[in-house]
Amino acid sequence: MVSHNMNTRPYYKINSVQKTIRILELLAEKGEISVVEAAAKLGMNRSTCHRFLVTLRELGYVVQNHLSQYRLSFRIYELGMKVADRLQVRQIAHPYLQELSNLFNENINLGYWHNNEIVHLDKIDSTEILRIDPGISSRVPAYCTGLGKAILPFRPDEELKSFLESVPLRAMTPNTITSKEELIRELQTIRKQGFALDREELSIGLRCVASPVFDYTDYPSYSVSVAGPSSRMSEEKITAIKEKLKRVCRDLSKNLGQM
Repeated sequence: MVSHNMNTRPYYKINSVQKTIRILELLAEKGEISVVEAAAKLGMNRSTCHRFLVTLRELGYVVQNHLSQYRLSFRIYELGMKVADRLQVRQIAHPYLQELSNLFNENINLGYWHNNEIVHLDKIDSTEILRIDPGISSRVPAYCTGLGKAILPFRPDEELKSFLESVPLRAMTPNTITSKEELIRELQTIRKQGFALDREELSIGLRCVASPVFDYTDYPSYSVSVAGPSSRMSEEKITAIKEKLKRVCRDLSKNLGQM
């Protein structure tokens, strides 16, 4: 009996950790959600799900509103920011982002490839009243964003093939590329020209131009974009941006290569 209990206890702990992480991920995706909804989404017993949520609330990782719905607290954000602040690439890249901000006064974003998505690691906001405001640590699809499309064609062939086979190309706007064949043609063009465009593919009214950044292993883990409202991001402005952006990203890649 003793031996049996000792063998099952580690599994119980791992299972509990898995459930906790799944709950946190669900809250991150859905925003606010009730115990009943969370249990149904996760295929968990209602009382078990409630117990996990109450524990997370007591620890300060979730909060409960007047409708008894749960959402993530700012403690999660603080943890994420502590990790982001320690990322050396963020510190190295910031002066390059500032250079682009000084030149174009639009939103400048540093993206990081993670699990087939783009995570915003850093940004500098435009001083214009009308601007786009993606938050640091926010995630966006790779296939319909400048930051993602700038990275995709430079990934190893097997990784790109896996991405195209596993990621559904959902229409975020009428301009989103939803055909694999069309996306492949677009990526081939991006690889030749060294920059990617988002033509209101993620959000109507948003245009951007982005270029890849290679880490110290010469791997395309990052990208930088200049983004702004379509009313300001004219073809003339994009033409002016793209060569300077490519030069800045080349310089940043060289700097990361010295890490």
